[in-house]
Amino acid sequence: MGMALLAVVRIRGVPDRRPDERKTLELLRLHKVNHCVLVPDTPSVRGMLRKVEYVVTYGEIDRETLVELLKKRGRVVGNKPLTEEVLKGMGFSSVEELASALLEGKIELGKLPGLKPVFRLHPPRGGYRGSIKKHFREGGELGYRGPAINELIKLMM
Repeated sequence: MGMALLAVVRIRGVPDRRPDERKTLELLRLHKVNHCVLVPDTPSVRGMLRKVEYVVTYGEIDRETLVELLKKRGRVVGNKPLTEEVLKGMGFSSVEELASALLEGKIELGKLPGLKPVFRLHPPRGGYRGSIKKHFREGGELGYRGPAINELIKLMM
């Protein structure tokens, strides 16, 4: 197992963002609300996430959720879904195999030709449970939530 893969979902919109928050969101490619990106869990990434803690929520994605995310929301340039043929062209026999490579840190999403690194999600079915202005630790929805991110992503696919 390589590093954990973190899923980051943008919860809050554009107004009132500080310039450093904006820059960080840009670097993470989280340009819109309900967009999700996958990033390796490294100290530098953690530092970036701390900067935007009050705009996004994040945690370690598990295999099952990752497979589902790729299947349902994986897109190739031209907004086409991620199909088996597309995967074979990238050298993977299945979504499961791609998910394993991602989780083991063998490959990064951004390095795969033609695959969009951003997943566009729906707002969560049934809405957010907490306030989207408070940190997860305070019973809100923002910031680090650990494995609980998987529940949220499932509600958003």
